[in-house]
Amino acid sequence: MTERPQQFASDNYAGICPEAWAAMAKANAGSAPAYGEDLWTKKAADAFRDLFEAECEVFFVFNGTAANSLALSSVCQSFHSVICSSAAHVETDECGAPEFFSNGAKLLTAPSADGRLTPESLRALATSRSDIHFPKPSAASITQATETGLVYSVEQVRAISFVCRELDLKLHMDGARFANACAALNCAPADITWRAGVDVLCFGGAKNGLGLGEAVIFFDKALAKDFEYRCKQAGQLASKMRYLAAPWFGLLASGAWLRNARHANFCARRLADKVRDLPGVSLAFPVEANAVFLNAPETVLDALRQKGWRFYTFIGGAARFMFAWDADPAQVDALAADLAEVAQSCVAFDRKVR
Repeated sequence: MTERPQQFASDNYAGICPEAWAAMAKANAGSAPAYGEDLWTKKAADAFRDLFEAECEVFFVFNGTAANSLALSSVCQSFHSVICSSAAHVETDECGAPEFFSNGAKLLTAPSADGRLTPESLRALATSRSDIHFPKPSAASITQATETGLVYSVEQVRAISFVCRELDLKLHMDGARFANACAALNCAPADITWRAGVDVLCFGGAKNGLGLGEAVIFFDKALAKDFEYRCKQAGQLASKMRYLAAPWFGLLASGAWLRNARHANFCARRLADKVRDLPGVSLAFPVEANAVFLNAPETVLDALRQKGWRFYTFIGGAARFMFAWDADPAQVDALAADLAEVAQSCVAFDRKVR
């Protein structure tokens, strides 16, 4: 198997971007108060408030599982339920953590062909039962961008929020790739969050240039009551908080958060444009953010693996390629070239056999 200088199986493969690294290096000079009482944590929180044009409450945690699970636990009690798409990350990839941290609140999933929750499916689930034997709906959760690489438009978020308000539900946004969604939509972060009715956002950093760390942002500040205690109890209160917060300041103050996302999205489109017309190869979903899902015969995928490329096929069998801030266009082109070679070779072999 050929060794590759860069892989696109996950945007978690990427290292720390220069702006985040430089900010952490600056924060590393001397001592600083612990547990979030330092200047860097304040600067990073204020940078988020500037970015969202809102007086939101901001908390920093180590990873996305904790961010989503603790955020959801703040909007529901143990006898409540949270409605999401059947492909939502909180349902498929959190190992039951939302239920665990909420002491048993149930996720109710709506079938979805493209990974997005719709206002109609949200309403249907939320109103399906109202008796005391069924977990009472308390919130909805949407993944932005989705697990299929699609994004919710401003109008789609507003439509979901409208149903939430009508039914007295809170709206949570899992934004592990929130920056990519902003880049795809070319909109202000506020437009697809609080202005559209989102109550709490988990803003992903690990996939946007940080080494680790996510931000939980409450636009409905009442929901943030005692959230610091949730973080402490869950082992998410960093003693040296400046090392979680400073890289965020580097990302936000420099604008790298958006540049990184735009570059990642560009590389996804670059691959899609080069391979969409190959024989036997098709896009499983439109390319809107930094993900490309390709349908291809197993012989093609096996041949691509033999050339040293790593990828996952856990969503409908399609090969998933993810692009991060450091994606090298030359390596994207190398992947496209190898895919073209194996696709054409497999087609030629099939014709020969017939």
